[in-house]
This record gives sequence, C-alpha cells and structure tokens, in this order.
Amino acid sequence: QVQLVESGGGLVQAGGSLRLSCAASGSIFSINVMGWYRQAPGKQRELVATITAVGTTNYADSVKGRFTISRDNAKNTVYLQMNSLRPEDTAVYYCNAVLRQTAWDIREYGYWGQGTQVTVSA
Repeated sequence: QVQLVESGGGLVQAGGSLRLSCAASGSIFSINVMGWYRQAPGKQRELVATITAVGTTNYADSVKGRFTISRDNAKNTVYLQMNSLRPEDTAVYYCNAVLRQTAWDIREYGYWGQGTQVTVSA
C-alpha cells in the first residue's frame, strides 16, 4: 500500500509563514501529480496547488503569489511554502498523490494524507 505523511502545520499569526511537507512511501513506481488541498470547517475540500512530475504547477487564485508548491522526486516528497498567511487560510491541509504502483500496471491511483491543521490568527 501507499502512505502519505504530512507535517509542518501549526498556529501562526496573520502575515506569517509555514512550510508543509508530505512524504509518500510504500508501493510506488512513479508519481504523476502531487498536490495540496484544504478544507475549512463547514466548507468543501478545495484545491490549493498541484505540481506534475516535470514541475508544471497550478494554483488556486486565492493563493497565487503567496504560496509556492515544489517537489523532490527522489524523495517522493511535496512541499507547500505558505507566505503572507491570512485568517481565511485556516483549514486542514491534505496532501494528494496520483501515482502508478508497478511498472506493468498503467492505471493510476489517488491517495490522500491524513491532513494537517493550519490555523492563522488575526
């Protein structure tokens, strides 16, 4: 199986920064897309940012210019640098990976991490 373990969440004041990490391990042949999603209380889970294996990125409009997604393919790890944080960024942040588990199976599977809480105080 595959595990995604997130770290780096916490409490920060508005205007501050946090860096999230997510390491994937287990039965992995290759990872196509890795990304971050978030879910605030009473709201649906929403995309924050994604990055492909070749480094193509995509951001939600609400975080453009403040958040930066990156990945280390050798470590199967994705990062989210969050700057200029706002109270509305408060949410549980989830890591996602779309991957192949073996060389002979071309199907891709999506996996989620357990989530890490980010709280931004005003």
